[in-house]
Amino acid sequence: MKTILVVEDTQSERQMISALLSHAGFNVVVTENAEAGWNWLTSNAPPNLILLDIIMPGESGLDLCRKIRSEEKLAQIPILFCSSKSEDFDRFWALRQGGNEYITKPYVPQQLIEMVTQHAH
Repeated sequence: MKTILVVEDTQSERQMISALLSHAGFNVVVTENAEAGWNWLTSNAPPNLILLDIIMPGESGLDLCRKIRSEEKLAQIPILFCSSKSEDFDRFWALRQGGNEYITKPYVPQQLIEMVTQHAH
């Protein structure tokens, strides 16, 4: 079973994503901020994909992505950014920081499952 790490500060989003991806057959680990996500990453086997919110209190998802990409054992994990920002520039900047894909909130459930399935390895 593939493991997906979800780093999302909004509790309702964490619950929805966890339920959706669990139902689709993934093992889902949720953390509420970038620091907790980093702590989980550095003390567990690498997940098959990280679903990473961009805008969070404290360290942003972009900051965490750069940190992940600079760590050799974590650098190849696919990162799927999620954000309420839908401007082309936001998408461009997030992908430039090391993300593999970008999805906007609110999620279309089937689209989220398809993106996770496509990128998780």
